[in-house]
Amino acid sequence: MGNPKAFLEIHRQEAGCRPIHDRIHDFGEVEQTLSTRERKLQASRCMDCGVPFCHWACPLGNKAPEWNDALYKGDWELAYRLLNSTNPFPEFTGRICPALCEKACVLNRFNHEPTTNREDEAAITEMAFQEGFIQPHTDIKRNGKKVAVIGAGPAGLAAANDLNLMGYSVTVFEKNEAAGGLLRYGIPNFKLNKAIIDRRIRLLEAEGIEFRYGEAVESAAVSQQLAAEYSAVVISTGTPTARDLKAPGRELKGVHFALELLSQQNRVLAGMEFSKDDRITAKGKDVLVIGGGDTGSDCIGTAHRQGCKSVTQIEIMPKPVEGPEDPQNPWPNWPRTLKTTSSHEEGCTRRWNINTLEFLGENGKLTGVKVQEIDWKPNPEGGRPIMVEKGKPEIIKAELVLLAMGFLKPEHPEYPENVFVCGDSANGASLVVRALASGRDTAKKVAAYLEH
Repeated sequence: MGNPKAFLEIHRQEAGCRPIHDRIHDFGEVEQTLSTRERKLQASRCMDCGVPFCHWACPLGNKAPEWNDALYKGDWELAYRLLNSTNPFPEFTGRICPALCEKACVLNRFNHEPTTNREDEAAITEMAFQEGFIQPHTDIKRNGKKVAVIGAGPAGLAAANDLNLMGYSVTVFEKNEAAGGLLRYGIPNFKLNKAIIDRRIRLLEAEGIEFRYGEAVESAAVSQQLAAEYSAVVISTGTPTARDLKAPGRELKGVHFALELLSQQNRVLAGMEFSKDDRITAKGKDVLVIGGGDTGSDCIGTAHRQGCKSVTQIEIMPKPVEGPEDPQNPWPNWPRTLKTTSSHEEGCTRRWNINTLEFLGENGKLTGVKVQEIDWKPNPEGGRPIMVEKGKPEIIKAELVLLAMGFLKPEHPEYPENVFVCGDSANGASLVVRALASGRDTAKKVAAYLEH
């Protein structure tokens, strides 16, 4: 620990976001950066705790005390080497990770001013690219074995990266036109500029990974063809099926899954064109987002940038506890408290304990949604609480509804023993950092299987 008194003398300083009146008119990244001097000061606040709960909380096992100390001392290259030793793509997590490590930071327990780990790792990685510390590995010794990875999302990319560096010849099959999975087609550009993904993919290609786009691989093909053609196969196809809402009127024009909007908007920004009938836009419309998670938040920010008239977000579950502490999940566990994102700050009516009853429309087009306030009562038999009606049905005016209620965990058939499943495809929808950790863990399992 370079400065043992820093956490007492220096307060937590976040980079913050661009002004709302500026950022809602474009899809550029909303988050700003601190100066090099300010970033070093923030890194100096890390106390190098005897029991590093940040390390414990991170699915990747990031060694924040070590790379924060290197950053504070100005050794950016060492900081990146330490960070990259556990995290294959810190430029992604440094932008979109919810920072489980920060909630587990001792300083969060001490004064609710944890070390700025997420921003620090983003700054470290950008400096590493800028200064040329990150170069493709060209001296990889191949072992003659081939591995197929199906799905180029974060889990698949992490598995492919590790297996490639181990010496396996890796081919990645991706059904879409570019790599990234939800990083590219789910997360808006204002949170993650897609040039950041492209930069990493170019590096992986330079290191020998082959990407085959526009090739969807079915389960039967895995068992019958790829499992025989390749030494091992890794399935990392995510959770492609969104949770639907089978209420009357679901078929009306104007009711869409969240990813229909988000993926299309990202494709438009990449230069793809859509017909007027196929284009999903919030321009001039009252928008209702059903679902209170991060995907719903992304829909709010996208709707604003498309020029919506208003945005309302409803959630069937109760409003989370406000403030920094969650009595049900005390430190160092993740607190399930009310989260207000940059998209929420741009303008949104938020409501909880709201059940959707029916989609209303005229001439096949959505005009509103009938909803009802509900309450949750304890179940006398235990288990999930019982939903009961509370208020009278009401109508929320909306010409566009976005369903952001999560994703269904996929079911897999029985595969040959050399087939491995990882990431969301194995565990259900979760965080990018958990997908990366699963990909790395699966790469180790593949190597152990092929070397035994």
